[in-house]
Amino acid sequence: MTTAATNAPPPVKLGVLISGEGTNLQAIIDAIDRDELEAEIRVVISNKAAAGGLERARRHAIPAEFIDHRGFASREDFDRAIVASLHAHGVELVVCAGFMRLLSPVMIAAFRDRIMNIHPALCPAFPGIDAQRQALDYGVRFSGCTVFFVTEGIDDGPVIVQAVVPVHQDDDEATLAARIHAEEHRIYPHAIRLYQQGRLEVRGRRVYIRDAPPIGDPAAIINPRIP
Repeated sequence: MTTAATNAPPPVKLGVLISGEGTNLQAIIDAIDRDELEAEIRVVISNKAAAGGLERARRHAIPAEFIDHRGFASREDFDRAIVASLHAHGVELVVCAGFMRLLSPVMIAAFRDRIMNIHPALCPAFPGIDAQRQALDYGVRFSGCTVFFVTEGIDDGPVIVQAVVPVHQDDDEATLAARIHAEEHRIYPHAIRLYQQGRLEVRGRRVYIRDAPPIGDPAAIINPRIP
């Protein structure tokens, strides 16, 4: 075994929280299968029994659990149940992939700076639901997606990775969402990989990335472009 292999960081142990189809979950699974991401998904948890992502997990022999938020008196009690499951599965990093529940301070405290989420906008713009509709209504020329560390606020945690996509004049929610989702599936595994490699450091609101490559040209992207 080479020295580089000996010193390589171990695979990161993930717990993935979902509420729906789990397309970002699938992107993470695919990145692992392609050996692009050194990670092991220990458990997938959904607050909805019919979430398609649970079946995705089962097809890949990943433990899948349904925890019904309606069975708890408070968000805090629900989060305690999730935390207990994550700890039982030895989870190191929590990945929210279309999890449609606000996390309480109970969850944040249990995994401080170890909960990632992705939002289909360039945070801090357009937080909450219907981000693509918000972007179109506002008339922005660019939108995109953001991976960030979850804090107590709504889509306002320290930014890890962002991808920018143009907004076309004939876009509707579906076409803009499709363009953004394609980038989500690229940057979420990338953000997890940076964590697994030990390259992320949170300092206040900012995330510093060790050995980050230069962005390079172009220095600016303009839409509509200057002829």
